[in-house]
Amino acid sequence: MINFPPFPPRGTLVEIEEGTQLQPKFDERGLIPCVTQDATTREVLMVGVMNAEALALTIATGEAHYWSRSRGNLWRKGEQSGLIQRVVRLLIDDDQDCVLLQVRIDGGASCHVGYRSCFFRALAQLGSETDLTLEFLEQEKVFDPPQSLSHRTGWLTVDERADLLTANVRRDQITHE
Repeated sequence: MINFPPFPPRGTLVEIEEGTQLQPKFDERGLIPCVTQDATTREVLMVGVMNAEALALTIATGEAHYWSRSRGNLWRKGEQSGLIQRVVRLLIDDDQDCVLLQVRIDGGASCHVGYRSCFFRALAQLGSETDLTLEFLEQEKVFDPPQSLSHRTGWLTVDERADLLTANVRRDQITHE
């Protein structure tokens, strides 16, 4: 861990909701949700979680760090893929239990499957008559993960993922960035 002051204890409701000091509220697992969006377009790129160390590293380095629940470890976005998220601004919500990062992305994508945003699909129809079909919002990938990332430690090609799934491996055992 870097030399970073500890986050202060949470103060009064007024101090938390309208004060000028960061007092993040981590859940019972020591995590806080983090929404990440493009600093220019405000497009939501991904949602992750941070522990205190990830939040401190993000603030200290200006690069987004997260806590991986599936792997149980800290990771810097882009450490394997090169798709580094450079933080332009860090916002906190009113009761300080959710972080919003506004970032610029080296490489132009945040999604590990190759799309610019992890939110590349939308429900085609709302209402009780929906058939739950998803429509693609992005027509082209920024990169092809099997071609550009399979050689990197921790990444699986589409075929490798399929092999694991057909071998009855639980989805939460498959790790990725």
